[in-house]
Amino acid sequence: MSRPILCFGEALIDFHAEGAGAAGFPRAFVPFAGGAPANVAVAAARLGGTARFAGMLARDPFGDFLLDSLERAGVGLADVARTDEANTALAFVSLDARGERSFNFYRPPSADLLFRPQHFRAQAFDGIAVFHVCSNSMTDPDLAETTREGMRRAQAAGALVSFDLNLRPALWPRASNPRPSVWPALHLADVVKLCAEEFAWLAEDGALLNRLWRGRTRLLVVTDGPRPLRWFRRDASGELPCPQVEAVDTTAAGDAFVGGLLCRLAALENTGAFDALLHDEAALHGMLAFAAACGALTVTRQGSFTAMPSAAEVHAFLESNP
Repeated sequence: MSRPILCFGEALIDFHAEGAGAAGFPRAFVPFAGGAPANVAVAAARLGGTARFAGMLARDPFGDFLLDSLERAGVGLADVARTDEANTALAFVSLDARGERSFNFYRPPSADLLFRPQHFRAQAFDGIAVFHVCSNSMTDPDLAETTREGMRRAQAAGALVSFDLNLRPALWPRASNPRPSVWPALHLADVVKLCAEEFAWLAEDGALLNRLWRGRTRLLVVTDGPRPLRWFRRDASGELPCPQVEAVDTTAAGDAFVGGLLCRLAALENTGAFDALLHDEAALHGMLAFAAACGALTVTRQGSFTAMPSAAEVHAFLESNP
């Protein structure tokens, strides 16, 4: 069995629009368990990995629903804290004809923003292979420092650190610039995942790659929907085509991709094996193709937790889409 993957950050309720009335407004919103780091944990667990989620859940019906959904997905819950001080964050998701999503968030205040360094268990980082975070836990200064502290503790424990920017501007204070909060986390990550829009956004300051390589990052992956993904290491770069599927709901595509990527990284014996993989292009492309297949399968289904594929489904998909 591979070593554990610990995913830290928010778990929330995604309300997906369903049907439309005469004026074009949704007839109803159906709740799905979600939240980017929680989605990654579920993706990894569905693929047969050992995944745990760390975060703060409210003691409200939605928090109970999230806890139950994580448990049913096979995600470890030892690192979950609960609070009465705030309710669960909510996101209302609308999809266009191509399955592309837009979000309206009800956060803050919310329970996930209240996690602090003292809420990490003393044993939380023991023996983990990967610690994964995203920028949604950096919209609040105290939580941002908690996130960076988790990254530092994971590195001290010998784990790889994964960062998916997953930028949601609506979660940040109005007129704020997320870059000063995001860059310290980028420099603490061994593996960084961006979408093409995020890559362009970070590159607006110039010399993105040179700045990224000043930190710990050894692998950058940039996804672009159905278009070829790009990968970068300090001394090389390349592209890989992505599977072509009919998208129904792209909400959790990036999280599924990351879940597949982390499962492969968690199977490595140590960080030295990670460096060897980076310089074995066939092995690197195999890992990225597996992750891309996870994302492609996920967009053919609705929801987040509910859309994640199993390892058998991914392998069957790869065999039929060589």
